[in-house]
Amino acid sequence: MEYEILGLVLLLLAWVAWAILTERRQRRLEEYGRFPPGPRWWQLVTNIFQSGFAPHVSFAKLANKYGPIMTLWLGSMTTVVISSNEMAREMFKNHDIVLAGRKIYESMKGDIGNEGSLITNQYGPQWRMLRRLCTTEFFITSRLDAMRGVRTKCIDQMVKFMEDAGNSGTTSIDVGRFFFLMSFNLIGNLMISKDLVDPKSDRGAKFFYHAGKVMEFAAKPNIADYFPILRWIDPQGIRRKTQFHVGKAFDIAGGFLRERMDDMENGEERKKDYLDVLLQYRGDSIEGPSRFSSQTLNIILFEMFIAGTDTTTRTLEWAMAELLHNPTTLQKVQAELRGVINPSNKLEEEDLDKLPYLNAVFKETLRLHPPLPFLVPHMAMDSCTMLGYHIPKETQILVNVWAIGRDPKTWKDPLKFKPERFLEPNRMDYKGHHFEFIPFGSGRRMCPAVPLASRMLPLALGSVLHKFDWVLANGVNPIDLDMNETMGMTLKKAIPLKAIPICT
Repeated sequence: MEYEILGLVLLLLAWVAWAILTERRQRRLEEYGRFPPGPRWWQLVTNIFQSGFAPHVSFAKLANKYGPIMTLWLGSMTTVVISSNEMAREMFKNHDIVLAGRKIYESMKGDIGNEGSLITNQYGPQWRMLRRLCTTEFFITSRLDAMRGVRTKCIDQMVKFMEDAGNSGTTSIDVGRFFFLMSFNLIGNLMISKDLVDPKSDRGAKFFYHAGKVMEFAAKPNIADYFPILRWIDPQGIRRKTQFHVGKAFDIAGGFLRERMDDMENGEERKKDYLDVLLQYRGDSIEGPSRFSSQTLNIILFEMFIAGTDTTTRTLEWAMAELLHNPTTLQKVQAELRGVINPSNKLEEEDLDKLPYLNAVFKETLRLHPPLPFLVPHMAMDSCTMLGYHIPKETQILVNVWAIGRDPKTWKDPLKFKPERFLEPNRMDYKGHHFEFIPFGSGRRMCPAVPLASRMLPLALGSVLHKFDWVLANGVNPIDLDMNETMGMTLKKAIPLKAIPICT
């Protein structure tokens, strides 16, 4: 608490100090007409506070006034915001390489580094090696097919947990928590062949706790990101707390790594998982981008959990919330599921191609509720000119896919949940080629796990819709369900979804 109070006081002082400097800087730059248009410093502050600290909403409103490419002055951090599919196309088609850098926030700067991170590593030889590893080993079709049984096991386990917790249709459950446990356990099984949410797994529980804390602290707004003079004191304690839990999680991940190496030395045979693939690239004494140190392997292992759990959880929770908020749509997707899949059977991956409406629900959820409304922030690795505007080196680039997905110029009735729009001929996909719909990004930095997500998310959603009927908790009417958002590491429901699963 004392860190938060000190942080607020320092924030106020820093805002005042930077107001004068930033205003002068803006005026000088605007004299040359080089930067994209944008609000002055005080105008920006007013708008952000009016919007309740929801930057994706605030920046979308500002874009309506200043245009689809816009400059914002966030403390010392120059930021360019892209808010239309035309600007996104220009960025990813013509400036993808120079804007492929990563803006690394203070919470993730520590002794461990980012050299093994596919998310925060700067574009270069090692990042390309990591990317190739994902596309040719982790998320290639043959590997995904081989791991089908693992996904089925984890989803079946989640369905059983929901059934037990729902007490045969009398008790409400926190829907998002069950999706989170499923996705965390799935990554554990894919990476290291372990059930990490097993009550008997003490290390699994500790790893789960520390990974969750990293996501919690890394998502907190940190004034040290905007005012370099404050970085050395870490006024809110965010960097210190985040790195503490990163270290604890890495210690546990290191234990998993050492155990696997011992198993390999003992000649133990088992089904190959992602960690086995990673160990083929291990080489502490070998230099070069084609070999990874033990620390790099730890980073990759840990990042898979961070990247794969929160985004999955939020997408599935929003899908369930939208369906419960729109009962007619819920009836349609359940009718499709129960018409294709015998009630006595369970949904299998091979059934997904026969369920166009279920897949349309998944896409419509991503359109309205992209898990990362700004994607992962890009950074200009060098100065460039885009549509006549100067983008200086180290500028942060935010692509507001939340605003793009709700643009009335592109989408009819953009605020309505209408999966039918994705059943139309020439419908869009989310593979980075239709810039009106890029929830997973586009270009070199596009999420490499799309092939896994396109299988797992519809299967998990369809499984719980096929198995259960759903009723909102506490007699809440569908029209009254709270659909407000809040920003964390991902875009989540402000009030967790509570509902009652009723076995059919």
